[in-house]
Amino acid sequence: MNVTVFGGSQPQPDTPAYAEAYTLGSLLAEAGHAVLTGGYIGTMEAVSRGAAEAGGHVIGVTCTDIENWRKVSANAWVREERRFQTLQERLSALITGCDAALALPGGPGTLTEIALMWNLMIVEALPRRPLILIGAGWQSVLDQVFSQLGQYTPQHQRELIQFAPDIHTAVTFLDN
Repeated sequence: MNVTVFGGSQPQPDTPAYAEAYTLGSLLAEAGHAVLTGGYIGTMEAVSRGAAEAGGHVIGVTCTDIENWRKVSANAWVREERRFQTLQERLSALITGCDAALALPGGPGTLTEIALMWNLMIVEALPRRPLILIGAGWQSVLDQVFSQLGQYTPQHQRELIQFAPDIHTAVTFLDN
């Protein structure tokens, strides 16, 4: 499968978040999956590096909007770059180019990716596919949404998202 991994740009090498993302990339590659990431730094770099060093195919989805905002280019472990002009095109490519998506901890960008993919599946503009959110943080955020605004999210829409406590469970979900 082509598996998109969403996550934050803040994790640095030698941090637990970077190590977790690196291991996830390795696990995905060892299971025979190609990985798609945003192609830049932080989680994207760690997943790309883990997958590449495990012999997997790494697709980096990049765009001019990001590079004009932050002077970065595709990380060294990207083997295939899919380049777009706008952030919207980049988001679309990450979402439509995958058979499944995993979300590690992240900030507003990661939340946008999760929400967009989820909503596209809700309105059936995107065929249903696994969208697995990893870690207690996403579970807590969505629990608050469901608790405070639950009447706006019926159960059949909630079922489009899976929660995994850790990366190993998330990869197991992919196999099922």
